[in-house]
Amino acid sequence: MPGTFEIQKAKDGQTFFRLKAANGQIILASEMYNAKDSALNGIESVRKNAPMAERYSKLTAKNGSFYFTLTAANSQVIGNSQMYKSEKSRDEGIDSVIENAPGAKLVEVAST
Repeated sequence: MPGTFEIQKAKDGQTFFRLKAANGQIILASEMYNAKDSALNGIESVRKNAPMAERYSKLTAKNGSFYFTLTAANSQVIGNSQMYKSEKSRDEGIDSVIENAPGAKLVEVAST
């Protein structure tokens, strides 16, 4: 079962999306966008760039946690991961984005 892109409007009116794996875990989160169309373009960029290993930056936070970013061809970050306790789990997160993003369905989530 493929993953799901959830697009949602934040309380401040901006729009964001999250990529969830088939098990419901959030594996990638976007920045805030001023317009829904911009968020939809961000989703398409994730779908396009997710299969390319060179688009991922493997990073370490100041607290020692591991995370990754996904960038577009223009080097702009289009998604950030959660924090992981190990490099291995971070790398598994990347593998999950590679596997889930290209075929993920789009679901609009009601604002909270």
